[in-house]
Formats: sequence, structure tokens, C-alpha cells
Amino acid sequence: MVDFLGKVAVVSGGAQGLGRAFVEVLSSKGVNVLLFDVRSEVLDIASGLGSYVHGLVADVSKLSDVEQVISTACDQFGGVDILINNAAIWKRTPVSQKWEDALVDFDTIMNTNLKGVLMLSRACVPSFKARGGGDIVNISSWDVLPARSFETNPIDQDLYLASKWALNGFTDAWADHLQEYKIRVNGLCVGPMETPMRHAQLSPVEGGPRQESSALAPDDVVRTAIELIDSGRTGENVGLWPGEPLKLGSPPARHLRVTNQ
Repeated sequence: MVDFLGKVAVVSGGAQGLGRAFVEVLSSKGVNVLLFDVRSEVLDIASGLGSYVHGLVADVSKLSDVEQVISTACDQFGGVDILINNAAIWKRTPVSQKWEDALVDFDTIMNTNLKGVLMLSRACVPSFKARGGGDIVNISSWDVLPARSFETNPIDQDLYLASKWALNGFTDAWADHLQEYKIRVNGLCVGPMETPMRHAQLSPVEGGPRQESSALAPDDVVRTAIELIDSGRTGENVGLWPGEPLKLGSPPARHLRVTNQ
């Protein structure tokens, strides 16, 4: 069992939705949390949660901001034990859009959803090694798992979906390479949640409103993530589907990579 008391977590995109749930649940377990977001609300959130939570206005897509995040975590709390790669940008990008617009959207989405994960994770590795190990949790999407719903792989989100598929490469490679240092890397492949992003995805589109299925509660997703960290497992994508029990399931064969199919 992991003793979370006194651990240090960095949470990207911590101002709302799942990121904020991570901050609140982890801090309630005695974890020192550095949360950051491009939204200034992170400062109010941090001040409302006490001295063991520190907030920064920072953009995960900018190297200088990422370096500031890690240096602040080390200065404030002594290092990093847990990284929650939660920050993400979602946007509708139908293949029919102008390709000039698609190139702009590509840079915007990939710089946050993929390049940001790359920079922030690699920046944490030296601290993980110095502290004898650590955990990286990449927040992915159920869209990278076998479909169980009409909402999986929507046709007008190709760039967002591509960014989440690409996270698999990071999760697999890092889990294998970093295991000798007791650094575990996993993905949470999360279905629809009650978050602002979810509400945007359900906004009307051409042809009428989207169909709406049940949604996951962010706090329940966080509790599953904590269970995953506590398990010591690595290199897995854990599927979390609305309307089904949130559980880790048995570890899959190493080549399969997907838990709870």
C-alpha cells in the first residue's frame, strides 16, 4: 500500500473538471499538490485548499512554463512523486474544414495534448529518480479502446483523437524504459465525464443536437487512478466506461496493454 501522506503531485489543467477533482482528492489524502492551468482560477483554488497546495498560472505547451512548474514543485515541496497529465484541448475538427484552419488547430491541440505531456513528463523524471521512483498517469480517452458506445471515435474530432492515440506511444515506451527506476507509467482511458469539456462536446452541431449517454463522476475517476497508483502496476491503459463498474480488472498480458476490456 502506498502511503500518500507527504507525497508531492503535479496536476496539469487543475482549474476545473477532472484536474480539479484530482487536486481536491489528493490534497485530502495529505498529498502536497502543485496545480497549474492557463486559467487564473488556479490561484484561488490553491489558496482555498491550504498551505499544502500551490497554484501556478502556466501553459503546459510552453517549455519555460514547464520548467517553472517543476522548479516550483522542487522549491516548495522538495520534488515530485506523482504526475497527472490532465491538461488537454478539445475542438471540433471535421475533415471538411479548410486545411489552413486544420494546420492551426493541429499545432494548438498537439502542443498541449502531446508536446506538453512530453515536456512535463521528461522534466519530472530526474526528480522521480532522485526520490526512488514515481508515477505518471496520462489522461487518455475511451476512444483509443474497443468501442462500446455510439459516442466512441466521433467523426468530427480527428485531431483530438489523434492526440489521445499518440499518448499510447509515450505510455508504452516510458513504462518499459523507466521500470528499472521504479517509475510507473499508465493511461486512464476515460469515457464521458461531467465536466465543462463534456458540455462543449454535447453542444448542438449541424444536423441537430448530439446524443447524450451517461457520464462518469470525476471523483470516481480520481479514486480509480489512486487505486492504480497504489497497485504498483505499469504500462497499462485502464478503460473506464460510463454505466459500468470502475475497476482495474486483472492485469492484461504484457503485449495487450489494455485493462478492463
